[in-house]
Amino acid sequence: MSESQRPEGADAAASTPPVDTATVSTARAETIRAVRLRHPWRNTVAVVLILLVVLFVLDAAQRQAFQWDIVGKYLFDTRVTQAAFITLALTVLAMLFGIILGLILAVMRLSPNPVLKWIAWAFLWVFRGTPVYVQLVFWGLVTLIYKTVYLGIPFVHTWAEFTITWTPPLFLLAVVGLALNESAYMAEIVRAGLLSVDPGQEEACTALGMSWGQTMTRVVVPQAMRVIIPPTGNEVISMLKTTSLVVAIPYSMDLFGRTSDISATIFAPIPLLIVASIWYLFFTSVLMAGQYFVEKRFARGSDRSRPAVGGVVVGAEGVAGVGIDVGGKG
Repeated sequence: MSESQRPEGADAAASTPPVDTATVSTARAETIRAVRLRHPWRNTVAVVLILLVVLFVLDAAQRQAFQWDIVGKYLFDTRVTQAAFITLALTVLAMLFGIILGLILAVMRLSPNPVLKWIAWAFLWVFRGTPVYVQLVFWGLVTLIYKTVYLGIPFVHTWAEFTITWTPPLFLLAVVGLALNESAYMAEIVRAGLLSVDPGQEEACTALGMSWGQTMTRVVVPQAMRVIIPPTGNEVISMLKTTSLVVAIPYSMDLFGRTSDISATIFAPIPLLIVASIWYLFFTSVLMAGQYFVEKRFARGSDRSRPAVGGVVVGAEGVAGVGIDVGGKG
């Protein structure tokens, strides 16, 4: 290599004397004595809260208005247990049809077809913009609203006229009313989950020759489920409690309606409200446990912690070291 091609600073680097390791101090540094940080106010607040909870429980246990003997008598009453499982059936069916219809509406919202997009938007606008209680009242009056159905050209000619004499079961009306309301919320949850997946994933699948169905079932949906599952679990728990509004139809065979009927018979509303609350809490606890395991199942492989490679932490700025191979092509 000629003198003109020698890089700048090469002479200086070559003339740098080696470091004498014998002169480096090997004395151990002074041991650091860590002192635990104290939180007196945190402990004080915790003790006060525990005392308040204990006082509340003791007061509730001896308060006559709660009538715990009646609570124990009707907690496992045949009418109450049947109503509890009817409530569970309402929840399951309403969520099942709500999720299916919500998935269809989410696809319509993401469709390039403006007609489908605006129809889905109008559906969501109506069912998210009106209270579910009002919607259930309308479903209870559906046989009064639609007594006759006309087939033909509006305001021009009527081809046929049908008189509706069939009265749908109140349980069916309750499921339909709850499912349609829930589908409006599930549509936005599913749409947000699908949009959370990088579009490059779909492009890569297309480049690999995968069909749209394979792309959705094997790549997009499994990744979107991490976003969809948590709010869906919350919607299931919310639906369980929303079933208490089916009295607006009116349908009174659910848990809240049945306990209300019993309380009106024995003139003891407070203990029967406690009975209903205990059943709601039981079902909610089971659903919360199930939601935890489902979220854990779909969260596999999504750990955001930075792994240590060869004793060096890999961060956003790169590898904090020199000469360490972190793998990967190139």
